[in-house]
Amino acid sequence: MRRLQVEQRAFAVLRWLTIAALVVVTLFPFYYMLMMSFVPIQELLRNPGMLFPATANLTLGTYQDVLRPLDEGGQGFAGFMLNSFVAATATTILTLLIVIPGAYAVSRLRFRGRRQVSALFLVVYLFPAIIIAIPLFVGFSALGIRQSLIGLVLVYIALTVPVSIYLLRSYFDTIPMSIEESARIDGASRVQTMWHITIPLARPTILSTALYIWMIAWNEFLFALLFLVAERDLWTVSLGLSQLADGIEVAKTTLMAGSVLLTVPVVVLYAIAERGLTEGLTSGAEKG
Repeated sequence: MRRLQVEQRAFAVLRWLTIAALVVVTLFPFYYMLMMSFVPIQELLRNPGMLFPATANLTLGTYQDVLRPLDEGGQGFAGFMLNSFVAATATTILTLLIVIPGAYAVSRLRFRGRRQVSALFLVVYLFPAIIIAIPLFVGFSALGIRQSLIGLVLVYIALTVPVSIYLLRSYFDTIPMSIEESARIDGASRVQTMWHITIPLARPTILSTALYIWMIAWNEFLFALLFLVAERDLWTVSLGLSQLADGIEVAKTTLMAGSVLLTVPVVVLYAIAERGLTEGLTSGAEKG
């Protein structure tokens, strides 16, 4: 057997071994988290090293305990998830309403300092978010919106607008100007051109940007802690999970159930958006 054939077969085997190892390393923490969330704490204490619990030992009681309101002896995660969903969805919608025309303007309009403005959107991320925490805390306290989801949504919009504009602007730059010029010759205004031509072509990037915004707002912890820690009824799921982790009397199975509730909505949302992403990328690739 020639050396080339030996190398090809060896690399073929090593490739699948590497893929399998990466899959195991990536998925095992999620599997262990999911497994622990369905195991009673008594069973886990008897066998802390279990990896494959018996089906008869699995229970939904941990999730019931996590989702029940606090006054019923639970952890109140149903309310936390609702708060996070409202904040994340409102942030996504309002941010897109700002960044789509903003990115289009930076990409298509010619004005003095255009390059500098584009660079500023990334320069913002050179500074840690904690820098703006104190000014926002003081300002929102003066306005009376600090301990509210409205104030939290405004913070999330400020955090996500710069990078969202940069992402969309980069994609708008790849759309040929000739397409929009043809629409303008046919009598379309700039707003009509953006709405009917540019936005449909940019749908995959808009969807991915919306997913990015939603995940940032859903998982964010620092500002939720800063603004809402005194109002338990307004806590987000990440803040509630942090309190579970700090609780000595809270079972680790309950903590794992809360972690699953934090993770699953992001996975489900990506699964829903994935079809739109792929369809948007392939639409228009072939014309009859």
